[in-house]
Amino acid sequence: MAVTLFNPDGLPKPDVYRQVAIAEGSRIVFLAGQVARDAEGRPVGTGDFAAQVEQAYLNVGRALAECGGSFDDVAKLTVYVVDWTPEKYPLLGEGVGRAAEKLGVDPVKPITLIGVAALGEPDIMVEVEATAVLD
Repeated sequence: MAVTLFNPDGLPKPDVYRQVAIAEGSRIVFLAGQVARDAEGRPVGTGDFAAQVEQAYLNVGRALAECGGSFDDVAKLTVYVVDWTPEKYPLLGEGVGRAAEKLGVDPVKPITLIGVAALGEPDIMVEVEATAVLD
């Protein structure tokens, strides 16, 4: 695998993400933000934050598969959440967990979570951007 993830000594060691990714592959893949849309562009999980997180993560996995990689190759995620509050953590975890189970991967990556006022379309609650490194 081209990406090694860890929490270094001297930094907090969270369970839900890793502080550092070391990438050693030869191809870097930058994915546009993925949202809760199916292959035909139809909304998925309208009004359901966990379902939207799940779909966005699944879309990241599908995009990487088309590049010859997988979610395991992700070095960094940026997650944008409309009207973020800490009360949304359990729903975020639920959506990520369901996607990880379907993809058969460990979803724990370096992640930046950013609360935003709005995203590109009014029904979108979350957008997930990824950088991956492939051999």
